[in-house]
Amino acid sequence: MLLFPLLSLSSFPSLVSNRSLQFQPRRSRCAPRRAVRCAAAASGGDEFTAKSGYLFELSATEADSLAEYRIPTIAAIYSRKPLVVARRLVQTGVAFGKWFGSRYIDTLLDRSDSMFQVRAAELRRILVELGPAYIKIAQAISSRADLIPPSYLDELSLLQDRISPFSSEVAFSMIEQELGLSLVELFSEISPEPVAAASLGQVYQARLRKTGQVVAVKVQRPGVQAAISLDILILRFMAGLIRRAGKLNTDLQAVVDEWASSLFREMDYNNEASNGIKFRNLYGSIPDVVVPLMYMEYTTRKVLVMEWIEGVKLSEVMDLYLIEVGVYCSFNQLLECGFYHADPHPGNLLRTYEGKLAYLDFGMMGEFKQELRDGFIEACLHLVNRDYDALAKDFVTLGLLPPTADKEAVTKALTAVFQNAVAKGVRNISFGDLLGDLGTTMYKFKFRIPSYFSLVIRSLAVLEGIAISFNPEYKVLGSTYPWIARKVLTDRSPQLRSSLETLLYKDGVFRVDRLESLVSESLRAKTKKAVVKQTEGTYSRTVMKEILSFTLTEKGEFVRDILVQEFAKGLDALGLATLETAAARVPFSAFFYSPSMTEEDVINLRTFQRLMLLLLGGRRKEESNTGSKQVNPDKNQILYMEELSLVLNQAEFVQDILPVLSIIPELPPESQQQLLQLPANLVRQLISRAAARTVRRVFL
Repeated sequence: MLLFPLLSLSSFPSLVSNRSLQFQPRRSRCAPRRAVRCAAAASGGDEFTAKSGYLFELSATEADSLAEYRIPTIAAIYSRKPLVVARRLVQTGVAFGKWFGSRYIDTLLDRSDSMFQVRAAELRRILVELGPAYIKIAQAISSRADLIPPSYLDELSLLQDRISPFSSEVAFSMIEQELGLSLVELFSEISPEPVAAASLGQVYQARLRKTGQVVAVKVQRPGVQAAISLDILILRFMAGLIRRAGKLNTDLQAVVDEWASSLFREMDYNNEASNGIKFRNLYGSIPDVVVPLMYMEYTTRKVLVMEWIEGVKLSEVMDLYLIEVGVYCSFNQLLECGFYHADPHPGNLLRTYEGKLAYLDFGMMGEFKQELRDGFIEACLHLVNRDYDALAKDFVTLGLLPPTADKEAVTKALTAVFQNAVAKGVRNISFGDLLGDLGTTMYKFKFRIPSYFSLVIRSLAVLEGIAISFNPEYKVLGSTYPWIARKVLTDRSPQLRSSLETLLYKDGVFRVDRLESLVSESLRAKTKKAVVKQTEGTYSRTVMKEILSFTLTEKGEFVRDILVQEFAKGLDALGLATLETAAARVPFSAFFYSPSMTEEDVINLRTFQRLMLLLLGGRRKEESNTGSKQVNPDKNQILYMEELSLVLNQAEFVQDILPVLSIIPELPPESQQQLLQLPANLVRQLISRAAARTVRRVFL
């Protein structure tokens, strides 16, 4: 449902008076229930109704039985209306038959490519004329690369749910019947015409008589549920034919059922109001996020009253900050709470006049289970770190691939798709381009896209689409990854901790470069409107404080333990290097025992140096590259002296250590207490390493 702030409050009363909309008490508060007509009468109807072909009646009992999606119930109702079903079959068959005939002629005349845009526009027009079921299912499959060729995805994504409104007289009558009160008792003012209309319903602006609050009143299109039920029955029948023909790897009937269940929930405005309340409770406290109040006492299955939000569509204003707010809010929805807005198209995202991001329309929401959230995060990590073998396994976890899939072939395909996309770094990955390339692979390998995943893709793609309309360089994945990195470093989920450990240790060797990447990305996880320019020294101090802040907390325990372990290895290697260097300068050193450094010790020494640089807020490319050098343990002492000098002979270390001491008083008491425990933990690690080395020396 599109909700546009087209009518300002100042013009609201005049609109009522200009159209002579008078509130006259009615003789009866609630009209008796009669047969439900599935569209307004032709004389008072709209163009949409005239072409829908739904002019038939259901009894009140039949209409009530369609409150929930149950195929046996729908089939039973329409088995008693064969002429209605036959008429609808002919109508849809003729509409699609003409279109497919035109496409076939284009193929014969070798003009398919040149006529593609024309036919796509015709298809969109046909879908709109056939009604809400076809509009909604086209929108739903616009991100399903496993169902239709990728070339059609972009065209279907252009489909806009903007339908001419039905009669306001019909709408007002429905409001009174649903709420059991006359308009004059409910509202002191109401707009005579809808401010927005879509396939499922339309919206009016009104003022509650009881409180004076300006509200949006959403009214369901008469008979829309019965009309959609008929189309679902037909679509399900056609899906069964396609399935039996074996044309697709996906169970289309299951896809229709899943989509239909979601659509039926969307048509229940009580459910939408409950979703709005839950969304507000979870995310309404995020800075610069606005979620309208829901008025449950004025809400039924077909009428919804919510707070009116003034603003303009986010896609019409150049506000990159609010895009960042949307990215952060989406991160919380998808990866923190798992309850997310599954229909964030441009009409449902507003920039308020106070400069905040408002979410509207909560009919279509998604649930992202914990194991799937962790799997999605793991997939992002493996993508960024180019671990395509692990990424193929992630696709199985996420339900995109069956466990029996040829993972070797899939890995090769994913490598071909992603290697160019990630070559320039995570901040330059285009989510839209990635989906386009991946869509081709999915269609080729017959991937299955679960409904939850298509909704996740859609929610992120919409944000990037809005952003690139005024900033072509914007990358939503690059903006989301800092929050993912921070969650990986601080989350206590066993699955994510295992993934972090696997990511940081390859063949038993600590990958400090990956920790550097995660930490540096996590420090970018900000949503502040203004970033104050800082001097280099101030920046280093800020980085030190950020690192200490999250590692010295309960959430940072896992990373803290890793750092203590690696610092102990580094200090141990530093001690060995110091002894070996000193012994080399002492006469007759060959007669004295001096523990020799191994290849592992040299690597630990380099890791220690890079960890010190990371902690002190400085990173040097030339030093970062040293981690990839191959070390020959048979090299002479010059190598060890060079490694030692990298750590000991850098004056800036001494200069930068002092700011760490000044940061300590600014840390929370919990963090200060953890910091005081670090030396003891470090000493225990060093003693353990020394003891293990002695045992190896004596017994091995």
